Amino acid sequence: MAEARPSAAGRPLFVLTILTGSFLLFLVQPMVARMALPRLGGAPAVWNSAMLVYQALLLAGYFYAHRLSKVSLAKQARIHLILLAIAALTLPVSLANLPPPAAGMEVLWVPALLALTIGPVFFLVSAQAPLMQRWFAADPNAGAPWALYSASNLGSFAGLIAYPLLAEPLMSVRNQAIGWSVGYGLLVVLVLLCARARREVAGQAVAAVEVTSPKVPARRIVLWLLLAAVPSGLMLSTTTHLTTDLVAMPLLWVIPLGIYLLSFVPAFADNRKPARLISALAWPVILVAGGFAMVSQGSVGLLPVIVSIALLFFVCVALHGRMYDLRPESDRLTQFYLVMSAGGALGGAFTALVAPVVFDWAWEHPILVFAAAALLPLTSLPDWRRLKGLDPAMVKITMIAALVFAAFLLWLLYSVTMDSDFGFKRWGLAVAIALCALILVQLRGPVLLVLVATMIVQGGFQTLADTRDGLRSRSYFGIYTVRTYETRKMRTLAHGTTLHGEQMLSSAERRLPLTYYGPSSGAGMAFANATALFGANARLGVVGLGTGSLACYGVPGQSWHYYEIDPAVLEFSRNGTFTFIRDCAPQTKVVIGDARIELAKAPRGSFDLLAIDAFSSDAIPMHLMTNEAMGVYLNALSDKGLLLIHISNRFIELEPVLAAAVKSRGLAAAIRADNPPGVTEYTPSSWVVIARNQARLDDLVRLTPKTPLRPLSPAANRMWTDDHASILPYVQWHAFTGNSQ
Repeated sequence: MAEARPSAAGRPLFVLTILTGSFLLFLVQPMVARMALPRLGGAPAVWNSAMLVYQALLLAGYFYAHRLSKVSLAKQARIHLILLAIAALTLPVSLANLPPPAAGMEVLWVPALLALTIGPVFFLVSAQAPLMQRWFAADPNAGAPWALYSASNLGSFAGLIAYPLLAEPLMSVRNQAIGWSVGYGLLVVLVLLCARARREVAGQAVAAVEVTSPKVPARRIVLWLLLAAVPSGLMLSTTTHLTTDLVAMPLLWVIPLGIYLLSFVPAFADNRKPARLISALAWPVILVAGGFAMVSQGSVGLLPVIVSIALLFFVCVALHGRMYDLRPESDRLTQFYLVMSAGGALGGAFTALVAPVVFDWAWEHPILVFAAAALLPLTSLPDWRRLKGLDPAMVKITMIAALVFAAFLLWLLYSVTMDSDFGFKRWGLAVAIALCALILVQLRGPVLLVLVATMIVQGGFQTLADTRDGLRSRSYFGIYTVRTYETRKMRTLAHGTTLHGEQMLSSAERRLPLTYYGPSSGAGMAFANATALFGANARLGVVGLGTGSLACYGVPGQSWHYYEIDPAVLEFSRNGTFTFIRDCAPQTKVVIGDARIELAKAPRGSFDLLAIDAFSSDAIPMHLMTNEAMGVYLNALSDKGLLLIHISNRFIELEPVLAAAVKSRGLAAAIRADNPPGVTEYTPSSWVVIARNQARLDDLVRLTPKTPLRPLSPAANRMWTDDHASILPYVQWHAFTGNSQ
């Protein structure tokens, strides 16, 4: 009998193939999202929808790998390589041509667009991890295949991080698509080599792997499903919770996904010591960090963000590690991965589809934290109750005392949380409560009770009260909170932690534009003087409705248009929650839909004054800041018109980006950086005013001598375009350590 070739097992080849496939898989995810940005905008829900599509395609790919494994390896290879070649006909990746969605249908339209754009190649590439592991295990001398899944997730993490750090800053979208196609070709070659390496093992053709191990009990399959669903859902809910309620950082969405992918590395490693250590530490982490899961009032600095990310990592490793410990024999490998993928899709569907419809706030986050605590392995911690010499009665007394002391500490914590600061006392008490709960952890029930109580005390009272009082509403595009302050006679609208507008409630003051729209702001300067600049019949347009504050600069005879992507925001003006439009410009027409798409439909020269104010929390509407978007605005603007763009942002310096677009088009521009003195109802803001010539800007300056404009800062080396844009060079890293409110 011929001896097996030294390379028969081919572990390095299979590792490289799995790494390459996973790298491409998670490189193409943000790439397609970037392609779709001009149509979809940058709301966190868009990313959650994208993740749901990817998880569904991943599930389909795993099902395909599972079914394909029923035939001989030679037939598997032929089928898979033929399908890879057919899917290559859809390359390079380009956005599917779908008509814009009807208002309110984004939740279905976004997944359809992404699935049609990337479906075939994503489906086949996603099958690489389980399929290559099955091919690897076909050689009885190759060893256990499970650790190869760690390599898969390392590749996934590398692809995810490579996009914002390398691909997006250095390459245009078109070149990204071409480069990805080259990588796809390399993957096909590697798959072919893997097939050749397994064509014969010890001189014999490899048949389909025969399933000989006992059937997996239904109860274990359900547990696999839950152990996969909770980390997947928690990854998305952490993204929503962080970007909505703690810090609306740019690029923050990539961190939870990266942590989720990295968690598989220790969880599926052959060396179990790291996974067991992390699983043991998951208990104190979830008892401390999980207590902040109901916070909805913003935070100070990065510490709560770091704690939330740590919670995600420890929980994911612990649950994925428990799932690995419950794995079947390798002959049922594809079934295991299929169930795991189905669980991931279920967790994603709960967070991305069910939660926005059912909940008024990100309630899915504390629910999933609680579910994670209910699933954490108890065996990861030593059972102190079984120490030698311990009297059973003393054990009971100790546990009762721990529960009582935890209740006392919770009472102290409640008094501390009356101050919103996340200070030393608050963290110290949270740690002390966690230590008490660790004494109870082997009972699970009491420790879950302590966790829920901590959530409620840390921030849940206010969050529950807001839900009880109906202060919040939730749509596909975000979570909105309306608060009424009777003592100040004021009503506010917030999207996450970002204030979107205020209105005084007294009849004498309710027409006053406040916050970013005060009389000394750039918007206030221009809109208050619209009649002097453009005549009695001035045509005014605003992108981003908010509370409708700017409408109260209107005068009879003017024409007003608002562009708003979210019908839920319009409802605040329609139902009288905010009355700026009704009181000041009842003739206003509100257009629902993406502003860039809708403005492109407007006749040339439709507006004399056009304001772009479309930030979603602190997310950057990149598709509204590109050179192509500027062309849409200028086309809709009259020859003597003024364009205003609101660039106030805590984390990104947008002035050089606009300066580059202004310079390339030969326009005139200046900035009004308004910082109202003292404690007032006016908010610091930065508005860029753009005109086709300097004379038109000079007209505005003459009308507003007490509110000077200044020249724009030096232009960026490259302006943003639909094909090439990156926020990375303009991130203000120092801002991440300051107050996020």
